[in-house]
Amino acid sequence: MTAHPAPQRTAPAPLIDLQALVAAVRRRRRLWSSLALLGLLGGTALAVLLPPAPTAVTKVLVTHREDQPNDTGTLIRTDVALLGTTRVAGAALRSLGSAERPEDFLEDCTAVGLTNNLLQIEVTGDSDAQAVARAGALARAFVADHVRRMRETAKAEAGALLEQRDRMRVELARVNESIGQQPPTTDPKGAAGVETLYARRAELNSRIADFDQRAAEAGTGTPRLVSGTQIVDAPRALRHSLPKGLATRGGLGLVLGLVMGVALAAVGAVVGDRPVLRRDIAAHLGASVVAELPGRPGRLWRRRATRAARARLVSSLARTVRGSVEPLSLLELGCARTTGAIALDLARTLGREGPVAVVDGLPGERPAGRRRKPGDPDVVGGERAGAVLPQERRIGVGSVAPGTAWTDLRYLGARTVLVVRAGHGSTAWLHTVARQLADQRLPVLGVVLVDPDPRDRTDGTLWDPVPTAPCGPADRADGHEEQGRPNGVPQPRTERLPLRAARVPDDDREVR
Repeated sequence: MTAHPAPQRTAPAPLIDLQALVAAVRRRRRLWSSLALLGLLGGTALAVLLPPAPTAVTKVLVTHREDQPNDTGTLIRTDVALLGTTRVAGAALRSLGSAERPEDFLEDCTAVGLTNNLLQIEVTGDSDAQAVARAGALARAFVADHVRRMRETAKAEAGALLEQRDRMRVELARVNESIGQQPPTTDPKGAAGVETLYARRAELNSRIADFDQRAAEAGTGTPRLVSGTQIVDAPRALRHSLPKGLATRGGLGLVLGLVMGVALAAVGAVVGDRPVLRRDIAAHLGASVVAELPGRPGRLWRRRATRAARARLVSSLARTVRGSVEPLSLLELGCARTTGAIALDLARTLGREGPVAVVDGLPGERPAGRRRKPGDPDVVGGERAGAVLPQERRIGVGSVAPGTAWTDLRYLGARTVLVVRAGHGSTAWLHTVARQLADQRLPVLGVVLVDPDPRDRTDGTLWDPVPTAPCGPADRADGHEEQGRPNGVPQPRTERLPLRAARVPDDDREVR
């Protein structure tokens, strides 16, 4: 009996793969760096073209009768709100002799409470002198309004206390009259009534004296409040520094542009659903990533490493072609020019051993349209694929981009290697490519990943020992159906491209 391992349960896919999201955002660094640079330039341009209006600032010390050490700033916030009223603004405009509307004047004024008793006022104007005059007028109008309110409050309080004192004096006069009308008596009950009147008179005298004192204190405290509320910092014009404005607005624009760029890149990565990591690309295509090529030449000192990586890839493909009599095709997705160049290099390498023909099935810019150089192989179009001589090796170049004629891919080669640009195809389209190649019974030897993420540390190798797709004519004649993954993506092929480990020139790491 043979023991079969129990099926392994795969963990559910996360709603958002943070690793893939970070890689996608990092891959779109041109987008968010361009927006950050645009924000920086926009902020500096605003600082130069739209300088701040002339501004004057002044500070006012405000005293309150209700001041407490534990005040949370309620009183100063009330003063800020009172400063923004049309009554104070109208008084300031009248002192300036201006016909401006108070509502329009308040739009140029700003007040903030620095402490519980210190108020800062900022006013803009057409010039520094006008701004200073408007700030001084507004501060004086606020101080006058505050003093008037304090005096009215003290006057009202003192008046109320004096009214209470007068009522007490009227009652005291009635008590004194009652005492004077009482005849001398030795009756205990009559003596008790007289004592009660004397006690009431003493109480009224005490309360009258208290009301007099409180009324005096209310009037006495007003000068202290009036003298305490004053302008402690005379109005002065603020000096705006152009370098500081450039740095401030440029920095704000830079941060704003960077945040917007990163947000747009993240949203685009989630909505577009374009795999970047080699792990995801291999899983969706059902084939392992066997080699990587940088998408751009990069810096000058890395071009030699780029050429070495392409040379290793071409030599590995050449060994694969020599090891089989079946023609090989290179199918691109998002990198037609790179795939055509790889096919021509492969044909030149094999051309030293015998005649080689390149069957061009690429749309748009085609290798067949290039000027032929001495030693270059024959390049024929897809419509002339049948004209290739039997003794010639055939290398097909095609595309699996949207709009591909899937039935024509079999005429390019019996086996294929997918050349895919990272982040180009969506998940749905990668699944479509895998299903169509499986329906055409076209074995995929591996995936060459172009322009990979230099910080990608995921594994692009699929470890699945289950034989699925046939690899040759004899196997295709058996009629065995290909087993698919639960999500519709075919299983990886049992035949693998015999590529050696290659080092990516971007970070000198080993890939498979």
